[in-house]
Amino acid sequence: MRYLPVLLFVIGYLVVTALWPIPLWVAGLYLVASIVCFVVYAVDKSAARGDRRRVPEKTLLGLGLIGGWPGAIVAQQTLRHKTQKVSFRRAFWATVVVNLVVFAVFATPVFSVLVDWITRSLS
Repeated sequence: MRYLPVLLFVIGYLVVTALWPIPLWVAGLYLVASIVCFVVYAVDKSAARGDRRRVPEKTLLGLGLIGGWPGAIVAQQTLRHKTQKVSFRRAFWATVVVNLVVFAVFATPVFSVLVDWITRSLS
């Protein structure tokens, strides 16, 4: 259940790709961002345990926002890190929603419909 958002995203990504082909670099971006995000969460967890300088929450949220959120979810669950602070969790899920909306707009016909509507409205 904890990994359900990641599973649903992978399924949704595959469905969208089947309907409207997405460039391969988009999947690569999500994969690389997720790996980097997982590593940064691990570094932050280690710093928290060792009483060293922490990774700023803005950095963790920014990595999730650019597509690393699947890796962040895996890190949060496997490392048990950043799962208790309510304000961080709310901000994290807000970045996930923003990322998914941006993905949906650019990976589906929504973007071209919006551009057509704006173009017609301005002319």
